[in-house]
Amino acid sequence: MAAQTADKLDKLHLNGSTTAGKTITAAKARAEENGTSEHDGSEDDKEDEADAGDNGVTGATKKKKKRKPKKKKGPAPKAQTDPPRVPIAQLFPNNQYPTGEEVEYKNDNAFRTTNEEKRHLDRMNNDVLTDYRRGAEAHRQVRQWAQKNLIRPGKSLHEIANGIEDATRALTGHAGLEEGDNIKGGVGFPTGLSINHCAAHYTPNTTSRPWIVDQKDVLKIDVGIHINGRIVDSAWTMAFDPQYDNLLAAVKDATNTGVREAGIDVRMGDIGAAIQETMESYEVEIEGKTYPVKPIRNLNGHNIGQWEIHGGKSVPIVKGGDQTKMEEGETFAIETFGSTGKGYVKDDMEVSHYAKRVDAPNVALRVSSARSLLNTINKNFGTLPWCRRYLDRLGQDKYLLGLNHLVQSGIVEAYPPLCDVKGSYTAQFEHTILLRPTVKEVISRGDDY
Repeated sequence: MAAQTADKLDKLHLNGSTTAGKTITAAKARAEENGTSEHDGSEDDKEDEADAGDNGVTGATKKKKKRKPKKKKGPAPKAQTDPPRVPIAQLFPNNQYPTGEEVEYKNDNAFRTTNEEKRHLDRMNNDVLTDYRRGAEAHRQVRQWAQKNLIRPGKSLHEIANGIEDATRALTGHAGLEEGDNIKGGVGFPTGLSINHCAAHYTPNTTSRPWIVDQKDVLKIDVGIHINGRIVDSAWTMAFDPQYDNLLAAVKDATNTGVREAGIDVRMGDIGAAIQETMESYEVEIEGKTYPVKPIRNLNGHNIGQWEIHGGKSVPIVKGGDQTKMEEGETFAIETFGSTGKGYVKDDMEVSHYAKRVDAPNVALRVSSARSLLNTINKNFGTLPWCRRYLDRLGQDKYLLGLNHLVQSGIVEAYPPLCDVKGSYTAQFEHTILLRPTVKEVISRGDDY
């Protein structure tokens, strides 16, 4: 996301008759013969006792029912379905998820790979790594299914967004309909589906006009998946006409350059310079006209905190004087954007993305719908980004007045779509990296990109 992102048993009622007493005695005798107490017998024994009590006959004369064989549990699923609906935790029942791409540190940090202290620190973060890797594997399976079976010309953005998000909720095991469930895991932020000159932060609202993907479109897909607030933020671009191939190649190469250059003690400005040099070495011919591929200079990568998609650090994609360093233990989204336009984006179109600010002020809300909506946000999203479709899914209605009041009060941040000039084409690729004490792990790396 771009930064500017027990069943109870009934008591037996005895009528004091001799027959009832004989029934209980017979049940006890049968239990003693089997070496168990009357409370430890099988369900069939209990049914025999109950029937005997009801019919006034003893357990000795009552024919014992045949026990039903227990149903054996089937083997754990070994493959994902189409569409994806098998939770990742079921595919990896030992809780050992695939490791991302591990890259050893170089130069002054080369010692980290074998240093025992650093390896000990790495082991201490095992729970965090497990959450990230589970989320990353869900991300890979969702996006690779979407690439092959969902995203194509003729599909609407509503269909694509709902398809990706339904798969995400199924694979993480968090449907997000119960209070607090989405905070435990699931969708990390609204699925970004930005077309052509729109570079980032567009997802359809429920009431948006149907937007159908065209053969000539360049579509950016930005997907966030989290487990316990550990967000995996990764994006890719799809085009259906080969004339855009060089645009996509330029941005993918630039993102991989940023991933390669990033590391502990590396300065942000140096990463930006390397990204810019790579991207500007490409040009693309569209409809017979050649365009240089420009980095969008006012869009950046960013660090990621727990339940916080945009941390306090930015990773530029152009050269500059930022001397801020990356540090051990941090998580970054390395993302780059290329454009055939001006290489600069502005707010445009209908807002759909929102998030409660981490530093939200404690102000009195005079609008009752704002208070009610804030309560819903706190219980279902916390500081994770969300969109209006998610409120609709929770059954919220008539919330726009309250939503606007929360934005004006500085409690909720609105993230409008970010667009270059009309007629231009933009592309995006993004990976999440973990600066572990011993190695850099590109947690979102897959066979696709």
